This record gives sequence, C-alpha cells and structure tokens, in this order.
Amino acid sequence: MSNNLEIEKKYIVESLDKVMEYVDLDQCTKLFIEQGYLSNNPTIRVRKYNNDYCITYKSRIKNTSSKDVIVNREVELPLTEESYYHMIDKIDYNLIKKTRYKIELEQGLVAELDVFDGKLKGLIMVEVEFDNEKVADKFVEPKWFGKNVSADKKYKNLFLAQVESVDLL
Repeated sequence: MSNNLEIEKKYIVESLDKVMEYVDLDQCTKLFIEQGYLSNNPTIRVRKYNNDYCITYKSRIKNTSSKDVIVNREVELPLTEESYYHMIDKIDYNLIKKTRYKIELEQGLVAELDVFDGKLKGLIMVEVEFDNEKVADKFVEPKWFGKNVSADKKYKNLFLAQVESVDLL
C-alpha cells in the first residue's frame, strides 16, 4: 500500500483442498484475526491480529479506471489491548473471525488467504494488494484463485459482518 491507498483485487476460493494443490499452508505466515465495525460511512474498523491491535479508517475512492479493482484511502493506527476490547463492545453487526495465510506470489506480490470462522465458516477468500492500478490490471491470478468478486459489494467485510450465515451469500 502506498500513499495511504489500498489497491486490491478479491476472489472467492473454491476450497482449501484446491489451494493445497499449489500451496503448502504450513510454510505460510498465519494470523488469527478478529474485526468489528464502528461505522460504515466512513468505514471505521477495529482489528486484532494475533496479539496486535489497530483501528482503521477507510473511504472508497469512486473514480478508478478499473471495474474489478478496489481502491480505498486507508489509515491504520495502533491500539492497546485495553482500547481494542473497549471498542469491540461497541461494534455494529457481528464480529468477523478468520485465519489469514500470507502466500508469496510471483513479482513480489502477496496473496492473503482468509479462512472464515463463526457465522461465516466455509467462506474462503483471497485478496492481493498492488502498488498501483496498472499492476492490478495486468495481474494474472494463480489457478487456485476462484471468481473475481472485487466489484461485488456482498463480499466486502463490512457487508459480511451483517450476514447471519454463509448460506445467505
């Protein structure tokens, strides 16, 4: 991410078995993530990554040249554990829980594979962040990536926090 811009593409993954045909997940960095939303316009999120905590402000940038690339202005600041738990009691909707695997791709890119738990158990998504939209437009996804859902609002984490079951997607 550069200049507080988050430029990414997001995909639905068919199954972990499909991923493991190409990737050894035991060799990947693994994070346990919890996140909740305090506001949706602008998006304000609190998140726990293993034992680190942060608050994030995100706002969508409307004028992008690509229809399947997500571009947000994003600012992330650290929180103390105490502040995180104080704020998590105030979230709207459901707390999202997921395990994230960081998978190295070609050209220095990193795929973040999210395996959801709780109400979203069974949902598996992967996203890749890019330095700019040109790089994102030229990206050729690996065979284990599924359908590109970057433009589908129902796969935004804020929407997912409102879903009561993965079957409703």
